[in-house]
Amino acid sequence: MALNAAALRPRLLAVLVACFVALGIVGPATVSAVDVASSATISANESTMLTLLNKDRSAHGLVSVRTDSRLMAIARARSADMVAHNYFSHTQPDGRNIFDILGDQGIAWYAAGENIAWNTYSISQTTSVANSQWMNSSGHRAIILSSNYNYVGVGLAVDPSNGRKYWTAVFMKGPDRTGAKASVGSARVTTGPTSVTRHAKISWTGADVRLQVLTAGFRYFTVERRVDDGAWTRVWSATTLTAATFTVKVGHRTEFRISGVDKKGNRGAWVSRAVDLR
Repeated sequence: MALNAAALRPRLLAVLVACFVALGIVGPATVSAVDVASSATISANESTMLTLLNKDRSAHGLVSVRTDSRLMAIARARSADMVAHNYFSHTQPDGRNIFDILGDQGIAWYAAGENIAWNTYSISQTTSVANSQWMNSSGHRAIILSSNYNYVGVGLAVDPSNGRKYWTAVFMKGPDRTGAKASVGSARVTTGPTSVTRHAKISWTGADVRLQVLTAGFRYFTVERRVDDGAWTRVWSATTLTAATFTVKVGHRTEFRISGVDKKGNRGAWVSRAVDLR
């Protein structure tokens, strides 16, 4: 079944496709008793599913979809709700679907799609089986291989009464929320202005993480320094420099860290380089 979001919101493209596969179609179930999985095992399976989905995309020349914590929470809640209320549908018992949920949570989105699946394979097999179920169905495959999505969340829930594994994958086109990346090169230390100081030249590079769509683009770097594990002090809040020479003291350890910020204000991870003259 499919639902076109254009009927819900003008000029938005989104598709939902349900995947219901009876055991006689996908092969015999390997579970004869209730299959209980720990939260750690479920999280590991979700991570594997994310890897498989992006492997599918990469094989077709597409950029990986980035994990969105909000979509992860929604996908997990969707799967858990199907277990709790014993149903399998894109529409919840309260009448809401993924588009309603995204709107209710105030998430900015321009297109969205949802894949769901269930099977009773073992916890070690359910992930690859669900991925195959989706990739062997034209509607689900179209969502996974869409060039219109940049973020994803997946959720797995296990029904303790019968061992059924319910999967949900929520794809979305939304504003760039991924921090820019930075990397820092080695430090080149040369003679300083005095006998107890040196010059240290640090270089760095950066770029915005590429999304399938709506990559914001790189904006600037923030540079900080600290001495002997003390408090970080700001050198530049926003600079486009990619190298600088600093004065450092002999007998001390001076550390520099750099982060990149994109045009949406998303800051990436800090990267650091230490100059140890102790």
